[in-house]
Amino acid sequence: MFIGELSRRTGVSTRGLRYYEEQGLLSPVRRSSGYREYDESDVDKVRRIRLLLAAGLNTELIRKVVPCMADDGEILAPTCDEMAQGLERERERMARSIEELKAAHAMLESIIRAGEPTAAQAD
Repeated sequence: MFIGELSRRTGVSTRGLRYYEEQGLLSPVRRSSGYREYDESDVDKVRRIRLLLAAGLNTELIRKVVPCMADDGEILAPTCDEMAQGLERERERMARSIEELKAAHAMLESIIRAGEPTAAQAD
């Protein structure tokens, strides 16, 4: 199948599919005409890529993770112990980032609230 059909079947733009290829996530066959030709398995591969992106993983990590993932059509699961540990480290990194964002949010909220009485008095 060509890129337009893969795009229609997966809901990912042709530009997005080309980006996945640039990142080493997809490897279509190139015809002599230069057209990319995708295989049926690429539909599932794009679905896995989208799930992992939605889970907050970057494309570099996804490239490493995809070969070690079992996919039953509903859920992805790591099949390599090393990969599972890597995913746990990534989850911990995300948790730290979330805590940092919460602290920044609280700080900004206090700054905004501190300025409210002043703004109300200026009217």
